[in-house]
Amino acid sequence: MTITVCGSIKFFDQMLGVKGKLEQMGHTVLMPIKADGVDYWSKDNAGRVQAKKKLGLISEHMDKIEKSDAILVMNITKGEVENYIGANTFLEVGFAHYRDKKIYLLNAIPSQKYIEDEILTVEPVVLNGDLTKIA
Repeated sequence: MTITVCGSIKFFDQMLGVKGKLEQMGHTVLMPIKADGVDYWSKDNAGRVQAKKKLGLISEHMDKIEKSDAILVMNITKGEVENYIGANTFLEVGFAHYRDKKIYLLNAIPSQKYIEDEILTVEPVVLNGDLTKIA
């Protein structure tokens, strides 16, 4: 199965670990791009926004989703938000749903305003950290 990993680039190292495990399981894994020289933890979004525009990162990632059988959302706790799903990832979930792709969440559905109901509506498979549930 071809799986595109989605989630905050702040968790890129964790994404790489999951990528390796999925590949060991025989899956082909497509990853988001982490732009060189961008401080993803900066409170100033200007560098991230500029990189997304300049490199066409949103469109490029949507192309990867289009080529995939499924997406895996790396919803990891960020700050005080357990199992965080950010705005870009939420866009990717919506696109995957529209394109009839299987949607997997690494962890439980977050209790985030405006997100929880919509995520429930697309009926993801919640893995609770168990990648072997991907079928």
